[in-house]
Amino acid sequence: MSLNFENELIDGRILRAVKDMGFTEFSPIQEQAIPHLLEGKDIIGQAQTGTGKTAAFGIPTIQKIDPDIRKLQAIILCPTRELAIQAAEELRKLAKYMHGIKVLPVYGGADIGRQISGLKGVQIVVGTPGRVMDHMRRHTLKLDDVKMVVLDEADEMLNMGFREDMELILGEIKNEHQTALFSATMPKPILEITGKFQKDAELVKVASKELTIPLVSQRYYRIKNQDKDAATVRILEYYQPKLCLIFCNTKKKVDELTSLLKEKDFQAEGLHGDLSQYQRDVAMGRFRSGTTNILIATDVAARGIDVDDVEAVINYDLPQDIEYYVHRIGRTGRAGRTGRSFTFVSGREIYKLREIERVCHTTVEEKTLPTASKVMRVKAEKAMTQALLNKESEDFELMKKFISKKMEEEELDALDMAAAFLKCYVGEIGEDIAVEEAPRRRERRSERGRDGERRDGGRRDRGRGDNRRDGGRPERSEDGRRRRDSHGDDRRGEGRSDKEQKRHVFQVEKRERRPRKEDVRRDGSPYTKGKGRSIMDALPKKKKRDN
Repeated sequence: MSLNFENELIDGRILRAVKDMGFTEFSPIQEQAIPHLLEGKDIIGQAQTGTGKTAAFGIPTIQKIDPDIRKLQAIILCPTRELAIQAAEELRKLAKYMHGIKVLPVYGGADIGRQISGLKGVQIVVGTPGRVMDHMRRHTLKLDDVKMVVLDEADEMLNMGFREDMELILGEIKNEHQTALFSATMPKPILEITGKFQKDAELVKVASKELTIPLVSQRYYRIKNQDKDAATVRILEYYQPKLCLIFCNTKKKVDELTSLLKEKDFQAEGLHGDLSQYQRDVAMGRFRSGTTNILIATDVAARGIDVDDVEAVINYDLPQDIEYYVHRIGRTGRAGRTGRSFTFVSGREIYKLREIERVCHTTVEEKTLPTASKVMRVKAEKAMTQALLNKESEDFELMKKFISKKMEEEELDALDMAAAFLKCYVGEIGEDIAVEEAPRRRERRSERGRDGERRDGGRRDRGRGDNRRDGGRPERSEDGRRRRDSHGDDRRGEGRSDKEQKRHVFQVEKRERRPRKEDVRRDGSPYTKGKGRSIMDALPKKKKRDN
């Protein structure tokens, strides 16, 4: 079924709210999911963050709510408090003209007493599995009238250990209801949940080629681990994004990088799970309002960050899971806008990046970091542009008098004076950051030997051909011994490395030094090998001293 803004399938009041939000057409996931949900079917939706999943389940959910019934009618489960808050805000916007519909986010870390009092008369609850379970145990959530359940970012809830909570919540809803599950990936445990709790579910899938948003310019830089901080500063100074997200794999690195950027006079905030709810709310509020233009976060803490004006994403660390790359990149290039992503790659991480490209059906272009001189030129251009904006100010003539007087005192011309002011703003030119050399692939043992020579058929060259004759037997001298070279080495040693060859020569010479039956003692008497005798017997005896 085709879906458009003139379609009578969707309530006109919801469409009016959607237009107020600035949207003029439905995204692919919305076009596919909304008709099925409005028809009462269960669905499995596969799409990444930023493709409009919230509206895909939010529009049908709101349309199915009866505002006259002041009881819980829909539950939406999200992996994190940030995502729950974000989804609840979007649902409220969609229900802007649907009077009587009440939406409440519930999550851990907040005063449960206030949540309990706020649950009265609520029709839609958006919450994390743990806190929803807590309210169910307290009997503050009544499930008798629930007719819609949504699992948003189901794969992430699975990764965070919420599978048991998800199954318990779904199992407690006994009455007839719809279940919609949305996930960026579909691992086996997700499919097991759908098979157990859904009935004849329709699969709604954004094609894999759409998993990485094409409007995002993706590039990577080969740098050493110790140069990542300097590279981050270099990118921020050169591109000067209005809003930028930086992803790190550890909470410790989030804190360290946040402190470093603040020291460099950047407006930066950190976001991770060890922060209190108040600290996280403050950080997100500053980022959304633009007071802070750089947000540094871990993957889990970043769930629910839904800011349309993010211009750049920096992958300080490569994500631990491939699907996280899709989640990160999806934070920019939204709503038809273009965006940039920058990824730092060190050592053998390049092979992991190649795997990301293969799985995500995308290409990440290798680039070199902007040089220090380029960064200085950009900073100087910005300074001069800002300075010219002050040309019309009231005290501009007074400033000219100050400068003129100083120029006379110091015997400077106008260019010297302007360059001095510009230098104060721009600062010192930094050092260029070296590009890390690409790691060498290890040769397979079956293809190359230790000496780097190619082996025929994957086997070590034993000196066939010149060193063998008559059926491949080794050449022998007339006395029946193997023919040796001038060093006493076996001719079959041509395939050995220098180290192996020296060891072999030493052992051969050692054998040559051993007395044989035909040898004689140093005193001229014959030597015969017998029982209880040793090589030492071949040596002359020392005379005993008389005491």
